[in-house]
Amino acid sequence: MRQSVNNYELVYEYLKQKYKRATIGKKEMAVELGVSLSTIDLYISKNMGIPRYRKLGKAKNAKVVFSIVDVAEFLSQTIETM
Repeated sequence: MRQSVNNYELVYEYLKQKYKRATIGKKEMAVELGVSLSTIDLYISKNMGIPRYRKLGKAKNAKVVFSIVDVAEFLSQTIETM
């Protein structure tokens, strides 16, 4: 557990420094996961393989954002840092 807390803090600080805002979009999420934008869209449609997200609106093509807190938590559980 201690290791995952440390990983979370490292990842959160990295994301906060890199983006300088509280949320990131689908393109940035794709970069962080090392996948394509269409893969992010697929993960969203299947509701799997990505951190929690929020749709800003009700339209089918509404903007999707990911909180860096949620992204850091997700990444800290899926990567190992030193």
